[in-house]
Amino acid sequence: MTDAKPPAHLRPVRAEQVAGSTGTGRDTAGGTSAETEPGTSSQVGGATGVGTAGVRPRGTHAQANPAAELGFSGDPGQHGDTGEAMLHAQRTWDGTLATNRLDALGVNLERQRMETKDVTVSVSILVDGRPLDVRKSVQSVIDHTNARVLALDLGNIQGAGDVLDELADRHPDRIAVWHVAESPHWRGGTATWGECRTKLLRLDEAEVHVLMEADVVLHGDALTPLVAAVADGAVAAGRQGLELVEGDWRQATGKVRALTGELMAVRRSAALGALPEDANYGRNADLELSLALHGDLIVPEEPLPVERLESHDIDPDYEERESRRNYDAVLHLLGTS
Repeated sequence: MTDAKPPAHLRPVRAEQVAGSTGTGRDTAGGTSAETEPGTSSQVGGATGVGTAGVRPRGTHAQANPAAELGFSGDPGQHGDTGEAMLHAQRTWDGTLATNRLDALGVNLERQRMETKDVTVSVSILVDGRPLDVRKSVQSVIDHTNARVLALDLGNIQGAGDVLDELADRHPDRIAVWHVAESPHWRGGTATWGECRTKLLRLDEAEVHVLMEADVVLHGDALTPLVAAVADGAVAAGRQGLELVEGDWRQATGKVRALTGELMAVRRSAALGALPEDANYGRNADLELSLALHGDLIVPEEPLPVERLESHDIDPDYEERESRRNYDAVLHLLGTS
């Protein structure tokens, strides 16, 4: 399945920046490396805000001495109340700021929902065991978003595939499930991360394809800010981003060099030629995907309502070998960027 032109609901990818160029993400890790081994697996053009003109009820006017309400005197020679009134004023001020900030976030999210309501979105999940986690993860997408879920079950390990079928029966318009007999490569099977992810990508027909791990649970609408960034011109947006600083990958927000793959929204048409189909395992394959995409990669400044559950216990030798194999491809892309 190919796309000759950008979908009607997405703005063209901004061509002035590519992922391989020097990133401008803001380092939020306090000068320390995010991890010893990088990778595991907005708001573009920030929200305009809401004007405050006309918010006062008719008949009310500005206070003659507003400083007095905050414990300060309006007279230059006086210092105001330094006791309980001052403490109360500070608490009131802090509470008002926090409330205004939450109100702004809610308004921005609702605006983004309206702007992206016609954008089609699918969430793809690879399922390789842990049925309880699978239930929480898939149900959270149903509860908090309007996206469709595309799930690929690998071997019905621990009955996880049966859980998917149960959920699909309850939500037939929202969940599509495919089963394969092969178990995942990391368990000694033949189903590799790259091939399975590519299969889900090609089965999808949505404009925005979301890669989500089965150990991720949404506690709110974590997708709309990502979809809004993509609709506004980014090629992809994710929950966490990385910036390469003096040879180390550090967590960053805003425009970043790479995205981690536990929750990443990407233009499906762009991902079709960039997803590393030959990756056996997911760690560092997300970095390879990020660097192969041409366009801005965005991480929202505000944290998303996402919980990461306990991950699988992977054989350390396998993880080291396959992570290194994927990172060799990352180094090649960095060398050619």
